[in-house]
Amino acid sequence: MKRISRKLWGLLAAILLLGVPLPAGAFSDVKPGDWYENAVTEMTAQGYLLGYPDGRFRPENTVSAGEFLAIVGRCAGAQEGAGQTGHWAAGWVQAALDRSWIDWDECPPTGALFDKPISRQLAVKALMRALLPDARGDYNTESQKIADFSELNGRYYETTLGAYAAGVIIGDPSGTFRPLGSLTRAEACIIIQRALKKTDGVLPPAPDIPSGPVETIQGGASENGWLQVKGAQLCNEQGKPVALHGMSTHGLQWYGQFAGKQAVKNTTAFGANLFRVAMYTGENGYLSQPEAMKKKAIESIDAAIAQDMYVIIDWHILSDGNPMSHVKEAEAFFSEMARRYQDRPEVIYEICNEPNGGAAWGKDIKPYAQRVVKAIRQHSKGIILIGSSTWSQDIHLAVQDPLEGENLMYTLHFYAGTHGKELRDRIDQVLAKGLPVFISEWGVSRADGSGGVFLKEAGEWLDFLQKRGISWANWSLCDKDETSAALKPGTPATRAWTASDLSESGKFVFGRF
Repeated sequence: MKRISRKLWGLLAAILLLGVPLPAGAFSDVKPGDWYENAVTEMTAQGYLLGYPDGRFRPENTVSAGEFLAIVGRCAGAQEGAGQTGHWAAGWVQAALDRSWIDWDECPPTGALFDKPISRQLAVKALMRALLPDARGDYNTESQKIADFSELNGRYYETTLGAYAAGVIIGDPSGTFRPLGSLTRAEACIIIQRALKKTDGVLPPAPDIPSGPVETIQGGASENGWLQVKGAQLCNEQGKPVALHGMSTHGLQWYGQFAGKQAVKNTTAFGANLFRVAMYTGENGYLSQPEAMKKKAIESIDAAIAQDMYVIIDWHILSDGNPMSHVKEAEAFFSEMARRYQDRPEVIYEICNEPNGGAAWGKDIKPYAQRVVKAIRQHSKGIILIGSSTWSQDIHLAVQDPLEGENLMYTLHFYAGTHGKELRDRIDQVLAKGLPVFISEWGVSRADGSGGVFLKEAGEWLDFLQKRGISWANWSLCDKDETSAALKPGTPATRAWTASDLSESGKFVFGRF
């Protein structure tokens, strides 16, 4: 028997998976009275389902990620994106990524997962973001409907609870959702049809992408005074767009010498107007030695103020991934700092570095932020930076349910060797909806601080941020033996630095201040 070429197999697969349009009721394996008949018939008539050449629908087959996202894309009126592979579903997956229906790690555009079953929790997330992005469900009420709620990953809380509240998901007779399980093609049609009916024929509008560029001014606090947020833009006291560029320290408990007076002065000398003081809460940081860490942070803040720099006080949660775990400590700390610096326009408050480990926006992060913002506002009108789930990448969840108040911004963190267009598109989408974005941490390495240096990708990122007038702080100002460090190992913190003291990363970043 002759071997069929890979190219021919690809063509045959595309024919089978994409199918050909068939009239309603034309599927030979969809019979009158079948529990899914109505959904399949209606969606076929509307052009959302495409049949197989043999005239079958194959209702009990498991739906793949590519198939599901293609159907959802058609239902949402999306256009196929510029796929990165020759796979038939590449354009639909790219469209889902471009619109933040899914994230890169959930179904990469490389095609590895296109033909794999899509999990129920991811399918619901993509469906709700595409058709019902504003749907919300009360945590206490809706979680009680799900017998296996403990199996649901925290990043899917909002969309799953919203789906239950809207009646898109009902669960099986035993009350289980089976978040990691797969869907049959028939089940997929049922939940998609339910979501379509909830839209009343009105689909969410496509976001307007900012055309820019935003003209910003630089300078320190003596020139710009109290910062304010106008629309989605950080502005100075006169209301003119301003951009802050600078460095973040590494953990004060490990590399505190690079947060002192000379290190701050050195950073200023290279042109930075921003300094971020990363005070870890865990990892033997503030929660273990509060007075020592607070004293070190204050010394660094005061050093930055003395250099006319804006300075971020960063409550650097990491291993303690849910900010609600230590909300009382955060309230007390930020209340004290806001009172101490209530008359200083230089001070910016970053209240939760990178929520992770299942911390959800609606259940954990927003309630935490509301409490800490209130504590700060009793004393200060300064800018407050708010993180989001998945290590401060889920700004698209924050824009759906933002906090009320003035001078609030939302952080996004990226590493050039790991994150690319998918997060830049997400920034554009939330900017179009009026959400102010601040890049309080980014690196030229991979997300673990190593690898690279990814100068081409980092350049694309900084050009993107410059066009949109977005401020940033680079990770990190230390001599650690990793590619994200700005200084060569062994560089002293007690003298002025020259270009020869800078790592490859440091030379690139310092050159962009």
